[in-house]
Amino acid sequence: MSTAAAWMLPMRLAWRQLRHEPARLLAALSGVLFACLLIFMQLGFMDALFDSAVKPQAGMRADLYLMHRQTEALWRTQPFPRARLMQALGVEGVDRVVPLYVGNAAWKNPVTSLKRTLLVFGAAPESGLLDYEGLDDAGREAIRRADVVLFDERSKPEFGPIPALLAEGPLFVELANRRVEVAGLFRIGATFGSEGNALTSETNFLRLFPNRTFGHVDVGAIFLLPGVDAAAVKARIAPLLAEDVMLMTRQELVDFELRYWAEAAPIGFIFGMGVVIGLVVGCVIVYQILFSDIARHIGEYATLKAMGYSNGYLARVVLGASLILAVAGYVPGWLASKALYILATEKIFIPLTLDLEKSILVFCLVFGMCVISGLLAIRKLRDANPADMF
Repeated sequence: MSTAAAWMLPMRLAWRQLRHEPARLLAALSGVLFACLLIFMQLGFMDALFDSAVKPQAGMRADLYLMHRQTEALWRTQPFPRARLMQALGVEGVDRVVPLYVGNAAWKNPVTSLKRTLLVFGAAPESGLLDYEGLDDAGREAIRRADVVLFDERSKPEFGPIPALLAEGPLFVELANRRVEVAGLFRIGATFGSEGNALTSETNFLRLFPNRTFGHVDVGAIFLLPGVDAAAVKARIAPLLAEDVMLMTRQELVDFELRYWAEAAPIGFIFGMGVVIGLVVGCVIVYQILFSDIARHIGEYATLKAMGYSNGYLARVVLGASLILAVAGYVPGWLASKALYILATEKIFIPLTLDLEKSILVFCLVFGMCVISGLLAIRKLRDANPADMF
């Protein structure tokens, strides 16, 4: 007998047994749907956290980066002496170096006068270090002027309707208790570390942060000559540096940020625990439904045994019910999650994406959850003894 034939009849019996009691079937499907929703949302928020966290780094175009060893993340940097960055200039393969200044500053909503904290980046406009979406030559030229900034139009709306106000004419706002002009827009988006972003020149940055000095930078960007291997240059630079800084490639810079959110910050653990809880709750619900269903029909199972059906056949009936519950609960769970992703994106202004990879992962988790529940419930079949029934 082929594998398909061996499963077809047990699946038909499992389906008829499930639909015989619609209320219990609905309860089981609700458990699977709940687990599916919880897993989708936890994974969605976790992926959104990681994707948004590295958006600022994704727009940086240098090959190597220097940061202080006490820096935890880009939004929580520790400045280091600019002289450390200058040391790299004498190494073979290095083209130029660019300092980047990063700081948190209070932005005053020009409409409501409420203040929110955003992340300010300061770099030489001609450096080519920052290449964010929407950042053009006009914007780079504008921030050369004193007290001029560019605003991230994907920042949260609490900062004010900046794009609309800017479209009406020259716009002046208060940033870090200083009157500045918003001369243009660019796009990064809110992250879990910052609700909004602004960009300006290094000179304007130091005007906004008078306690900072030109000689201390937050990130040192190193550009290499075309065709030079970044790992080889990194190996040549590293011995020249003091122990208070760390040297990273672009990918290592991204991994450094991700590691902060996954390990140092509790958010990654919380989302991961949510996935586990969803699986456990769904597994318990499905197990209880299958176990009680076997108990209610123990006489029928004993009769099937007396007729010559094997324990393997009866086990396939229970596992078939698990598979049906997994598929039937996953489909509405996927649809509901899609709607919630859209709603959450509109509310938190961080995109949640329901891609194929995530859909397959969640289905595998839900299917595994139902199979485990079925395997646990199968133990009840040992009570289906024809000698006891008759």
